Amino acid sequence: MPAITEPAPAKVNLALHVRRRRPDGYHDLETLFAFATDGDMITVEPAQTNSFTITGPFAAALLSPPNTPPAKAGAQSGEDRENAPHAPNAPPGAAPWQGNLVTAAADAFTTAFAPDAHHALTLEKHLPIASGIGGGSADAAATLRALARLHGIPTTDPRLHEIAAKLGADVPACLANRTTLGTGKGDTLTNLEGLSGTPLLLVNPGVAVSTAAVFKTWDAQDRGPIPEGDLLDRAKAGRNDLEPPALVLAPEIAQVRALLDAAQSVLLSRMSGSGATCFALFQTPDARDTATIAARAHGWWTLATTLA
Repeated sequence: MPAITEPAPAKVNLALHVRRRRPDGYHDLETLFAFATDGDMITVEPAQTNSFTITGPFAAALLSPPNTPPAKAGAQSGEDRENAPHAPNAPPGAAPWQGNLVTAAADAFTTAFAPDAHHALTLEKHLPIASGIGGGSADAAATLRALARLHGIPTTDPRLHEIAAKLGADVPACLANRTTLGTGKGDTLTNLEGLSGTPLLLVNPGVAVSTAAVFKTWDAQDRGPIPEGDLLDRAKAGRNDLEPPALVLAPEIAQVRALLDAAQSVLLSRMSGSGATCFALFQTPDARDTATIAARAHGWWTLATTLA
């Protein structure tokens, strides 16, 4: 059986309203999810024993011991659970099976659909970790889609959504991999249309921000819902309630926002998720590419892409 490769594109929160903290520890959200056409990549294939390999520009960040312990399962976002400490004396690129959202997704899938199966998993990591653009959530969702394809399970099977919801609040949206309105803790999804093909620039100043720390710093003020309208109007009228607390933890975000806000032909700029990655939508690819050059001059990570 051939290997299956599945993209794990970057997630963007065009708007993110935090409404209230729930008794279960999550927060009720309203968010406009959208996805880039580029990001990480997951490859899965049948194997005699389970194995997990990480390659790509940000592999080292996952293969080194994290500075802080990963969050527990059920965290508001899956991004804090990306880190997987590297096993001593492991071959290059090898990662322990336990401790990463990719392997957690694989374990949950095999328990539900293929209890006797084993898989070789490869994560090609292009997106910075703990950066507000899906990261571990997108990787986990792509793992579920890839395994579903490998085993002939429809990707619309509701059991996949149930697994995704247990892995993290962003994982169901990343599993759907399309523009949606997320409500509840972010896993109740309503399909939306608009902005596909819009030039998109992602910029990260090289700072990892803990989702849990940002939510802890949030001021608990409900500033109201996302308004109705077409997608761009809703996004423009919205906000990211996690940006102020993220700025407290990572002041560098303000410099990125200033550069993007001042760029030519910007339709919308904002921080995504819990940060520190910021995004801008542009009227033209040329305007996006000019802003990309300016951001790279600061030594910042960039991804010039489009909305899917």
